[in-house]
Amino acid sequence: MLSDKIKDATKPAHLNLEKIVVQQLKSIKNNEDYAAFLTKFYTYFSQVEKAIAPYISEQLLPDLKERRNSSFLKNDIEVLGNDVNSVNEVEVPVISNAVSALGALYVMEGSIMGGRIIIQMLEKLGINTGLSFFSGYGQDTGKKWGVFTKVMNETATSEEAQEQAVNTANETFELFEKVFV
Repeated sequence: MLSDKIKDATKPAHLNLEKIVVQQLKSIKNNEDYAAFLTKFYTYFSQVEKAIAPYISEQLLPDLKERRNSSFLKNDIEVLGNDVNSVNEVEVPVISNAVSALGALYVMEGSIMGGRIIIQMLEKLGINTGLSFFSGYGQDTGKKWGVFTKVMNETATSEEAQEQAVNTANETFELFEKVFV
């Protein structure tokens, strides 16, 4: 099953990115720092969303319109008094079909799973505004993750397709890391 394979195969890239994100989270001192942190997420996620958009539809992922996306980041940044009118272009993974799109989306959807921990860290730092992105799907987070992994597993059934999804997920993690350094 792809969901098991991709988790194991991307673990090193995931841990590298997580380490950098946590270091930057710990350096947040105020809402302005937090807005700058969110802008890094927005910059990358909004551009990856554009790359995957031609390949991810409601036919593939029925609850697509209900899923968290970069608009939540934009709203959080604006609530904090900043804007996203001029973000830098960044390198994103090459997306050429639904399987590679799902590999990239695996990274983005997976970021929801750590959202509660991020919110706890932010609250300890006195940040309690602009948290909608990291709030994920609330009580439905596990259910949404299950729907996503089911779609991923049903779409990438061949060994070749699974390798493509894994490679794209690893590339997505690695390129996201570059946004933070």
